[in-house]
Amino acid sequence: MCLAVPAKIIELDGDNATVEIEGVRRSSNVALIDDAKIGDYVLLHAGFAIQKWSEEDVKEFYELMSEMDK
Repeated sequence: MCLAVPAKIIELDGDNATVEIEGVRRSSNVALIDDAKIGDYVLLHAGFAIQKWSEEDVKEFYELMSEMDK
């Protein structure tokens, strides 16, 4: 099963970005995102940002994930 995860853009160079996921940094491609900016939250799947998310979306995601761990 593949799971997309929320990530925060912390560096941006054209369509290439460094994103952070729970303190872990990785490279990603943001070509599919309109007007990607540092500080934006994106949904990351297989190294590609596929959708912008709000901070509230990210909070809800992690709340739901923590419920699954119980």
